[in-house]
Amino acid sequence: MAESETAPLDVFEKKILALLQEDGSLSTSVIAEKVGLSASPCWRRIDRLERDGYIKRRVALVDRGRVGLNAHIFAQVKLNAHGRANLDEFAQAIRGFPEVLECYVLMGPVDFLLRIVASDIEAYERFFFDRLSQLPGVQEVNSTIALSEIKSTTALPIR
Repeated sequence: MAESETAPLDVFEKKILALLQEDGSLSTSVIAEKVGLSASPCWRRIDRLERDGYIKRRVALVDRGRVGLNAHIFAQVKLNAHGRANLDEFAQAIRGFPEVLECYVLMGPVDFLLRIVASDIEAYERFFFDRLSQLPGVQEVNSTIALSEIKSTTALPIR
């Protein structure tokens, strides 16, 4: 089934997704108990959610500060006219930079928005001068340093 052809989510599947977004390590039996199903039907629903692509993968969310990634940067990248013809080349290069956690193509005056982490501002400066600004077609990069985090979640508002 294609993404647009997947069966709609029922109330149990929505509850399962909400629980897994909170704690991906929950066992099927715990999830089943919390949503009001027995283990087998619950497992079948989780399996369908994975097969149909609702659940992309299960991961551990690591505290970036605890692993020494204290600088959190948002960078807006504008490509020159020649660079715009090679958006795929830029995107492929960005995928190879582990410091870049997220990259979005934008409409408007800039072409990309990047979310970047580094150990400190000096490490970001090295990344910026040695790697990011050296990519073909990069005309301008405007970096904004996040001072503090007010809200950060990976949980989608499933209703």
